[in-house]
Amino acid sequence: MKNYRSIGKIVSSFGLKGEVILEHHLGKKTSLKGLEVIFIELNKDEMIPFFINSSRIKSENEIYLLLEGIDVKERTKSIMQKQVWLTEEDFVKFAGKSSPISLLGFHIINKGEDLGEILEVIEQPHQLICGITLNDKEVMIPLHEETIKKIDKKKKLVHVQLPDGLLDIYC
Repeated sequence: MKNYRSIGKIVSSFGLKGEVILEHHLGKKTSLKGLEVIFIELNKDEMIPFFINSSRIKSENEIYLLLEGIDVKERTKSIMQKQVWLTEEDFVKFAGKSSPISLLGFHIINKGEDLGEILEVIEQPHQLICGITLNDKEVMIPLHEETIKKIDKKKKLVHVQLPDGLLDIYC
């Protein structure tokens, strides 16, 4: 099975010909030029391929998409507010190198201990919140300039020094 990375969601329709707006978190302005297919999670863990007929930039973090098989506004309803995913290979091509979403797949290392792989990144005004799985529980780790000690992009590691007791709330 392929590995997929979430890049955002379909937020609205545009016009009458089935065009939709994808709000993405790729960290750079893009039209996804050259990308042939996106995957939309219609049901939990069910990635359905949608082929791209055309795409164009709307803003820094939004793209107009016209998808194959969706040619009228009424057909957009089934994909509204649904998560959009790319294959790992396409994600690497289109994600900004310094964007927070590029930390997906990195491991958080706290005082020498590997806490786990970053599975989710939530951007907040003054910090990032990274979701990992620790002891079979979903754990949210806040990252900001005071807790991040080093990011090793080659080894895909984020070295942090978390406040004492932060992880105790998940035990």
